[in-house]
Amino acid sequence: MGQLRPWTLGLSLNWEDSKAIYLQIADYLRQEIQKGRLLPNTALPGSRSLAEQLQVNRKTVVEAYEQLLAEGWLESRHKSGTFVSSQLPQKRADQGRVARKAAANRSSGPANTVSPKVPVIAVSDGIPDVRLAPLDELSRAYRRIFNQKARWRLMGYSSELGNELLRENIAHMLSQYRGIPVQADEILITRGSQMALYLTALSLIQPGDVVLIENPGYAPAWQVLRQAGAQLIPIPVDDEGIQIEAVESVCRRTSVKALLTTPQHQFPTTVTLKADRRMALLELSHQYGFTIIEDDYDHEFHYGTKVPLPLASYAHGGPIIYISSLSKLIAPAVRIGFVTGPPAFIQAAAALRSIIDRQGDNVLEQAVAELMQAGEIQKHARRALNVYRQRHAQTHQFLQQYLADVLTYRVPEGGLAYWIRFNENRNIPELTKQLQQQGVSVINTDAFSYEGTGLNALRIGFASLTSPEMEQVLQVLQKTL
Repeated sequence: MGQLRPWTLGLSLNWEDSKAIYLQIADYLRQEIQKGRLLPNTALPGSRSLAEQLQVNRKTVVEAYEQLLAEGWLESRHKSGTFVSSQLPQKRADQGRVARKAAANRSSGPANTVSPKVPVIAVSDGIPDVRLAPLDELSRAYRRIFNQKARWRLMGYSSELGNELLRENIAHMLSQYRGIPVQADEILITRGSQMALYLTALSLIQPGDVVLIENPGYAPAWQVLRQAGAQLIPIPVDDEGIQIEAVESVCRRTSVKALLTTPQHQFPTTVTLKADRRMALLELSHQYGFTIIEDDYDHEFHYGTKVPLPLASYAHGGPIIYISSLSKLIAPAVRIGFVTGPPAFIQAAAALRSIIDRQGDNVLEQAVAELMQAGEIQKHARRALNVYRQRHAQTHQFLQQYLADVLTYRVPEGGLAYWIRFNENRNIPELTKQLQQQGVSVINTDAFSYEGTGLNALRIGFASLTSPEMEQVLQVLQKTL
């Protein structure tokens, strides 16, 4: 491999500084790369070696490396170690600006025409950072599949429930870590959680059935329920989750078929449903006989000392249909969702799935199943959780630094986004346009309101943005306000 560090580490850690030690290390290495003292493809020392040199815990060095891996300054090479990235972020950004400028020149017409500014940072509503995705492990799993002698078995039709090995691993995950005792044949694999919700709605709902939904909430889910013929009744959400008194009030007036909820990290407000409300909701389900449809879209990312168990883990209450996904855990492009519920429901949903989509991506499902079996997905989940926990804390720090006097928010217990509310009334569609002109793209949150009224809030996804990117976003927001 050659000499790992051909230069002396000139870093003096400041233990009195409010900035975390791992961030001091990351800042120093980033500056060394930017100065050209660390060239692309330069091998870095192992985390243990660097920790000994700096006299810090090895975990601190690992966190610094992971921060720079996520930002693109470093890259990890299988069985070789950690290296300075072969193509640095600044170089990629410069190439992007050149390409955008060339495209603008081609389409702008006269030389004095000014083309609109292209957003440079897209703020999601809470998607994972695809730069952290275990792509190398996934590609190796693909190669193993296509190199095995029995690869032809995966090229034919398989069960409409999905790959059996994947269902076994998901069943183990649900039983072991989420408290949901379920067997492999009680799980239906889908192409993402949206498909799981679609199959649920068409298998459960009859035209005219009353379905309760959270307000504000996830508009694409409402569209699915309407497609099935449901009559939707919105239930308000406050700082402790869905309002139980409002649910009970509707149940007293009319027959309710189902309730759709996101109790772990409510979309879009990020609120975690409190324990007393969970028990009350389960009791109402049992008393009035409605089905709870639980959408647990990003269960893995919780930052407290204890992760609340899903509603589906409780033994009492009415029937619960539990929907989740691996897309938030691995990457949005990995379309693997799943649903579990009463056996008769699973059979009906599987029969419907076989009509519209004979089966899923068997090779992808097999590859992910093998990674779960080998512990690679769990390893990636721990690494991603560590990175997102840091970004979660940094976002709170930046919000306090730049916007504490103009907005109100609760630090979310988990999830991949912050829900921030403005102290003064703001025209959110107009604000999104102004931010776009300043190079920041955000989502118009008015779509999350069932009535279409303004929510005077923004949902800021932090997981897919590095610390410098998030700071820039909030500085632009401060300037615009």
